[in-house]
Amino acid sequence: MSSNGSDCARNKTRKVRVGSVEVGGDAPVSVQSMCTTKTADADATLAQIGRLAEAGCEIVRATVPNRESLDSFEQICAQSPLPVVADIHFDYQLAIESARRGAAALRINPGNIGSFDRVDAVIDAAGQAGCAIRIGVNAGSLDPKVGERTDLSLPEKMVASSISFVEHFESRGFENIVLSAKAHSVPVTIETYRALSRELPHIPLHLGVTEAGTLRQGTVKNSVGVGILLAEGIGNTMRLSLTADPVEEVDVAWDLLSALGLRRLHPELVSCPTCGRTQVDLIAMADEVSRRLSRVKAPISVAVMGCVVNGPGEARDADIGIACGKGQGLLFVDGEPLRKVREEEMVDELFAEIESRFGV
Repeated sequence: MSSNGSDCARNKTRKVRVGSVEVGGDAPVSVQSMCTTKTADADATLAQIGRLAEAGCEIVRATVPNRESLDSFEQICAQSPLPVVADIHFDYQLAIESARRGAAALRINPGNIGSFDRVDAVIDAAGQAGCAIRIGVNAGSLDPKVGERTDLSLPEKMVASSISFVEHFESRGFENIVLSAKAHSVPVTIETYRALSRELPHIPLHLGVTEAGTLRQGTVKNSVGVGILLAEGIGNTMRLSLTADPVEEVDVAWDLLSALGLRRLHPELVSCPTCGRTQVDLIAMADEVSRRLSRVKAPISVAVMGCVVNGPGEARDADIGIACGKGQGLLFVDGEPLRKVREEEMVDELFAEIESRFGV
């Protein structure tokens, strides 16, 4: 069965605990998402969190936009199967109250919380409650003293803001920090996080390209930006922002981790792009295999190839697969032929073999 590990060395940071999930240190890169429901509707929010957990989400964030949401937020924290991060903007008192009501972490941007005495009050509340804080620097809301400077590029401004905030938190003895510095530009994102990993090597980093767009564009931008950083050993947790159902964010995140060989939760489908040698409807077959694999939770690789001659060789690293010919296909395991099956039975035979060998 395919490995769940990778030879890619992760940058070693301080380890932070977000509820039951460890972030940083030697912990694996964790997957996050954010609820799109109204937090005041606890039932709808908990139902969405349940779907996210089923998809493999490990940390979930919910907005707390007003005091009317606090009672529901408390209920959500108490009943959620995942650690819940309170997303707070502007009102520091909401952050304080969210910490008291069970948040596993607070996400705040000191650049829009207000004066540092308000930030300090949030730090104190988080310390008393034992919850983490994600310092969320954003290209659109920087430390005012830094944002007004004309001698710095945007990445330099984001890094300078991040350093000033982290140093302030640490000066107060608060180290339960995760840091993000997000922009919608992929090059800015990469440059910023590379610099943060050099300047603040001990701080766990939360990766993502913010406002990345709809499913297709957002997937591409996050895969490039976050993928490059992860491949360089940078980053400890991630939320891949998409204008889509948040379950899609989780699915894309796991596909990205799998593609890099960092972690695998679901099967990986290896399929060829087809060519003139293909004698079956391979696209439809691959779509059917992909649909049925979505219900399988096992870190295996499954190949669907269009050529009997080259299929097993080209997909030799796959755990199991089918190589198609005219009217039949060759079932193979670990690149070695197993038996021939008729075209109309190929997908069913493939999944019967997956269930038999891997118990899924």
